[in-house]
Amino acid sequence: MNPLQTVFLLSDATGETAEKMVMAALTQFTGKKADLKRISNVRSKSQVYEALDDALKHRALVVYTIVNRELALLVHGECESLGMPSIDLLTPLLMRLSQFFGLSPHETPGLLHGVDEEYFRRVEAIEFTVKHDDGQETRNLHKADIVLVGVSRTSKTPLSIYLAHRGWRVANVPLVPGIDPPAELFQVDPGRVAALIIDAQRLVELRAARLRNLGQDPRTAYADYEQIEEELRTARKFYRRHPWVVVDVTGKAVEETANEILVKLGLK
Repeated sequence: MNPLQTVFLLSDATGETAEKMVMAALTQFTGKKADLKRISNVRSKSQVYEALDDALKHRALVVYTIVNRELALLVHGECESLGMPSIDLLTPLLMRLSQFFGLSPHETPGLLHGVDEEYFRRVEAIEFTVKHDDGQETRNLHKADIVLVGVSRTSKTPLSIYLAHRGWRVANVPLVPGIDPPAELFQVDPGRVAALIIDAQRLVELRAARLRNLGQDPRTAYADYEQIEEELRTARKFYRRHPWVVVDVTGKAVEETANEILVKLGLK
């Protein structure tokens, strides 16, 4: 008999909306049940960290309805870093309705920025960034304001989404052992490329956590210390051949790394 799988429902209100939507979706999976853990009134970073730590122990799917843009981004970034599946039920809908009505939705708590040229630029940046995540649509790399390059688990996606919320169109390109980077990467203005690096031991921890969350053996080459050291050596050697800025993401919050990228690229 398969063990009961867990779904964490995070909300900055009651969580009733998320629960009803998940329950409705579960009716499409005949004979499949899930343990739903509803966590209401999530309105601080510490509450997010605490909830996600618990979710990680349960190898849960995280479903969230958080209208505060900053906290929703934090949940997304942390889930991505931990290799934990998640889905934001609210933000994409709010963005589409904002465009449709030409109005800004009211957050509870807080308010989104007013609808103006800058707001719609952020919306466009987010859409561009989602479409160009993890090496997708490389033919459009030249259209990105910022291109992030790095090996797996160097926070490329969380950084991209964070920067997109600041209004920057971001694309990210993974460095995969044995596979040449796309030719389009070398046609991008090098002054717009940030190469990411990380401490080998920290990368082992992040990759092992991802494998465990996926129910896979964490002792594979993907999370092997010597293999990772070699992968990072190759990445550094590759970076030295190009006039890109290099940013170490080890032990840094997404906000801190994003700020460093903007400064080094002369965008702040």
